[in-house]
Amino acid sequence: MSAPLAEELVKQWESEQARLRLQLVEEDTEAWQSSADFSGLDRVGGVDLSFIKGDDVNACAQLVVLSYPDLEVVYSDSQMVTLTAPYVAGFLAFRETPFLLEALQRLERNQPSLMPQVVFVDGNGLFHYREFGLACHLGVLSGLPCVGVAKNLLQVQGVQKSEEHQSQIAALQRGGDSFPLTAASGKVLGKALRSSDKSSKPVYVSVGHKISVDTAVRLTHSCCHYRVPEPIRQADCRSREYLRIHFPAADT
Repeated sequence: MSAPLAEELVKQWESEQARLRLQLVEEDTEAWQSSADFSGLDRVGGVDLSFIKGDDVNACAQLVVLSYPDLEVVYSDSQMVTLTAPYVAGFLAFRETPFLLEALQRLERNQPSLMPQVVFVDGNGLFHYREFGLACHLGVLSGLPCVGVAKNLLQVQGVQKSEEHQSQIAALQRGGDSFPLTAASGKVLGKALRSSDKSSKPVYVSVGHKISVDTAVRLTHSCCHYRVPEPIRQADCRSREYLRIHFPAADT
């Protein structure tokens, strides 16, 4: 893609992000979110894309739905997809969202009783360059509550992997402990969460849509057997297994 075309595409994407950003809801909207034990929450979803090593175009788009609170998989959908949009930092949603949205729409058509009441996304939500990451994009377009959970710190809006940040991580004593990721503006964009007693390395939780950051953190912790919340872990495992079975010669 030529530089002028790439620049024009980024402008279009920035405009679309700004338009969708106006529809973003950063507060709790569902009755189960205000319950101490999330009473009324029965189904949690997880989405992920896995690529064959060396191929950044063909991927397995994965949706899983787990029962809550026991976190057993009740639905799994693996589909090979061909990504058409280029990768540009800060605009991952334009590559991945269409296929994740299709998976949710397919479930709604075929087995609506299994639609998740909240979706965990392997990536950032509000914790993003323009406060509209993949989890926000999917949330607004699907209309579902979404939570962004990233494994690596995005250094953005003044949040940095500094000595102070490392000391805050070291101060997280047990699973459920967290600290805010505060932008230079003073706005809390998300939280670093020690998701499990077994893992001292945090995950980075942010609002996707129709949920508050505190509820998102509390829910994420409740969905963790290990460091990564089970809906995302299951989506990742199943998409990789699909690639291993169908493309055995490839290193995934």
